[in-house]
Amino acid sequence: MKKTIQSIVLMVIISSSIVACTKSDTATVMPVTAVTVKDIPADTVVGLSAQGIPITNGKYTFYSLERNTIVPNTDSASTEWDIAFMSTRIITNGGTSGTGLGGAFVYTGLFDGLTSIPTDSVFKTDNAPTSYAITTGSGNGWYNYDGLTNLITPLAGRVLVIKTASGKYAKMEILCYYKGGVTLAATASDADKLNKQRYYTFRFTYQPNGTKTF
Repeated sequence: MKKTIQSIVLMVIISSSIVACTKSDTATVMPVTAVTVKDIPADTVVGLSAQGIPITNGKYTFYSLERNTIVPNTDSASTEWDIAFMSTRIITNGGTSGTGLGGAFVYTGLFDGLTSIPTDSVFKTDNAPTSYAITTGSGNGWYNYDGLTNLITPLAGRVLVIKTASGKYAKMEILCYYKGGVTLAATASDADKLNKQRYYTFRFTYQPNGTKTF
């Protein structure tokens, strides 16, 4: 009888172990997906000077890629945000811009084609006002400026690879710089261009598990 009880206990232990292993082996990893964000304001134009020069609010818009939300300016000195926008400039939460582990580089290639961050990639940090991780200036980073039409257009095949404030990774593509997510025609009025500029539409993929794959 004693041997029978011991055999039953042993079978229960073995069965439990098998079930536990099976659950672990069949655990699924949720895929990361791209999220599109529309009309994030950046350094909004609030008026014109007597000379007709745009007057802006002079503030960055701070954004958390981890939580997919705008972060209040009162948290600008924290690690609550990952990137911030002012006009065509995008900063990261690291270096001279923030207290986080953030950084970035501009990848040349297709957004969907970037499934893993190359092993030889170098994440830069902001060193304001000398340089920024996401390079500024027409044709240098994510956009082109046409002086004849006064329009900002995202450069094709430019992906911003972001290291977040907490040291995780995301990829990001700027889709539009104008309100509504539609680039204005060259023939649009100056007033229309002025009123609708500095509103970012972008898509991004954030990897929460800390790896460099998307």
